[in-house]
Amino acid sequence: MTAMTQPQKSNLKTGLLAGGLAVAMVGVGFAAVPLYRIFCQVTGFGGTTMRVSEAQAATIPVSNQTIVVRFDANQRGLPWEFKPERPTDTVSIGARDLSVFIAENLSDQPIKGMATFNVSPAQAGKYFNKVQCFCFTEQTLQPKQRVRMPVLYYVDPKIMTDPDTKDIEEITLSYTFYPVDDADKGS
Repeated sequence: MTAMTQPQKSNLKTGLLAGGLAVAMVGVGFAAVPLYRIFCQVTGFGGTTMRVSEAQAATIPVSNQTIVVRFDANQRGLPWEFKPERPTDTVSIGARDLSVFIAENLSDQPIKGMATFNVSPAQAGKYFNKVQCFCFTEQTLQPKQRVRMPVLYYVDPKIMTDPDTKDIEEITLSYTFYPVDDADKGS
């Protein structure tokens, strides 16, 4: 066996480094979506709301200040009517509140849908906490079925001390329902 020359060693090192970098880039590509979702959930980035447990929500102090929460409901590609029971609510900051959305399947077929959500202004997302929600859960509505979908939430009192959010007087919680295609899931 012959010893490698210095240029051959350098070429081997460069090739291994490039191969390792390519493998790392593929790994980062596959991990990007779940990592971004986790980042948004932890930081509230982009209007992503925070999720909390009943126990966590019970420890939040209630303020005498109020904020208006506006509810928006949309559907894309579903023969559904989807709307909030009340379009707005004035809530005490820190107090848990319940909002109800109503969905009705207007077709003669069972239809599956799933809702995504967002909060605006985006900087308020990290202070809007959902205790219970129907989002990211498949909802199957039978023909002409009408259901009430509750959301239990509160606005964290820290919103009043953040320089970027202390002047916010209204938050919009928006849901959009999309069809769920079982063929995409391999069912």
